[in-house]
Amino acid sequence: MLFLLDYGAGNVTSLANSIRQLGHEFRWIEQPTDFAQATSLVFPGVGAFESAIQHLARRGLLEPLREYIRSGRPYFGICIGMQRFSDHDKSVPHIGWNSADLLDASPEEPDAFYYFVHSYCAKYNPEKYPEAAEWAHATTQYGQELFISAVRKGNVFGTQFHPEKSGDAGLALLAKWLRAPDAVHAPAAAPRVARALSPTHGLTKRIIACMDVRANDAGDLVVTKGDQYDVREKDPSAAVIAAGAVRNLGKPVALAARYYAAGADELCLLNITSFRHSPLQDQPMLAVVRAAAERLFVPLTIGGGIKDSVDPDGTARSALEVASAYFRAGADKVSIGSEAVYAVERLRARGGAADGTSAIETIAHAYGRQAVVVSIDPRRVSVGADYDGPYKDELVRGADGTAWWYQCTVSGGRESRPLSVVQLAQGVDVLGAGEILLNSIDRDGTGLGFDLDLLALVKRSVRIPVVASSGAGSAAHFVDAFAQTGVEAALAAGIFHREEVGIDEVKDALRAAGIHVRR
Repeated sequence: MLFLLDYGAGNVTSLANSIRQLGHEFRWIEQPTDFAQATSLVFPGVGAFESAIQHLARRGLLEPLREYIRSGRPYFGICIGMQRFSDHDKSVPHIGWNSADLLDASPEEPDAFYYFVHSYCAKYNPEKYPEAAEWAHATTQYGQELFISAVRKGNVFGTQFHPEKSGDAGLALLAKWLRAPDAVHAPAAAPRVARALSPTHGLTKRIIACMDVRANDAGDLVVTKGDQYDVREKDPSAAVIAAGAVRNLGKPVALAARYYAAGADELCLLNITSFRHSPLQDQPMLAVVRAAAERLFVPLTIGGGIKDSVDPDGTARSALEVASAYFRAGADKVSIGSEAVYAVERLRARGGAADGTSAIETIAHAYGRQAVVVSIDPRRVSVGADYDGPYKDELVRGADGTAWWYQCTVSGGRESRPLSVVQLAQGVDVLGAGEILLNSIDRDGTGLGFDLDLLALVKRSVRIPVVASSGAGSAAHFVDAFAQTGVEAALAAGIFHREEVGIDEVKDALRAAGIHVRR
């Protein structure tokens, strides 16, 4: 009987959904005695290593897990590395689709890209780490570091990447192991030798389809899209309420399925409802996440209401509790907006010392920083060419002699704060965010292209990945963003919803420009 070990953190739901999709039944390890019934075991080690070990130990599962592995029964482990990447020449975490190069290649093993999301790894260096190299089944290069991306020895098989989030390639790998888990007992591998680093790594640029979700005036959850953050119709001839009806561009799950089939590398659902209480009360949105995770096998980010709150009955809900609910429903990452601004303001008031209480810190501690995305909503503030104020080191100067800095906002852009985009980006990096989703209020919905000045400014200010957002109107705009700013990913909404530009069209343009993307 196949068992899954849920250690209480990370998105184990997606792995369960993948196994069901492949037609296999399983049971959950709920107590130490369950290990004796398992004929094969999968351990999705999603999140932070320390938290995982502590949780296993508290539940009395750590030693039974070790005994199971020693028994020789098939074992498949996912993720969790050991040594931190260097951020000297690249962004950390390593997030995205990369290749896994087999050490014992065979004709039946096709080339494929798999989804990685981690800050730590097991380095591949047969001379320095000979014992680790003996376990290596595949390696991957990120920047100028080579690490073990799959292990295979005896009854143990493991991947640093997430097969359950790697589309068809990941499902094929899972299916192969599930059909014959004992096949991992392979003949001894050839002696491991050093591999030369390539001039460039195999990490691809990511194309993300985003859906802003909110309730329309009839109470249905729909995907909408605004112009500079206004999501209501402006057509005076429309038979709508005076304030304008919420633009309805489709049902969230159906639209997400369309993007998955079209080759989107990630999906993002942002709940832009104004929360008067905890999102834990928002059962329709949780149901949308569950339904999407059941049929879409690429990473899913959820945003909206990830903050400390109080329910109408007086029950206090922490941001960690809200994030956990989304993870249990099938999300891989959560996006934090206004709360990140307030957290950085407090951080700066303390002289730059983190205190472990912010939503970013608590979620990153439990799930790993790769699970936390910070969504930034800045707008341009024009100043004179001779400006000598507090943001002078961040000024962007136009060819026409104009100058401006970028001010952060909260509440969907409705309130400006005394914080620059660089101060916010560097602050959330300190607090433990794993990625920045960089919007532009000025470009949102305009189709004029991404704000390249903004992207370049933030990209050179932090060491974590940056996702470009707001303003895409053509495939060429994606080429410009990647080629001119070095961002790791680019996101769009309206042009995909309205089918003005296809995801395949974007990827074709990127390939033609020599930019590496997933097939």
